[in-house]
Amino acid sequence: MTEHPQIARELSVGQLAERSGVAVSALHFYESKGLISSRRTSGNQRRYPRDTLRRVAFIKVSQRVGIPLKTIREALGRLPEERTPTRADWARLSAGWREELDTRIDQLTKLRDDLSDCIGCGCLSLSSCMLRNPYDVYAEQGPGPRRLLGTGKARS
Repeated sequence: MTEHPQIARELSVGQLAERSGVAVSALHFYESKGLISSRRTSGNQRRYPRDTLRRVAFIKVSQRVGIPLKTIREALGRLPEERTPTRADWARLSAGWREELDTRIDQLTKLRDDLSDCIGCGCLSLSSCMLRNPYDVYAEQGPGPRRLLGTGKARS
């Protein structure tokens, strides 16, 4: 396969930002977190391999579905020689995230459905309010709105 003469093999940070739709500052942040890497020219300018575009797209899609950057970095780090993910890599990595995403979707659906009865605190629905915790019965189960998160179980 021959390379088109007009397509550069490397991109400056500005070119990568323009092509990926990600701010230069975000690219610098990704690089500081080990998600992408560049080489430096003799003038100390960053140059990114062209396939960094696919790597940035992978990061953006992963973030869009709610995967934390730490988890994305760990996934990218498991690729041989930290190469850019292929379609097969994406399928394998995203399958591993499926259960976590399904759980998050269930929690968000429950939150949406439970809050549809809520008119805001002042609360006319106090007996069914998911934020209600009379006598602090959920305190020993940890911080946060235990019932709302679906993790609180009242003591018998």
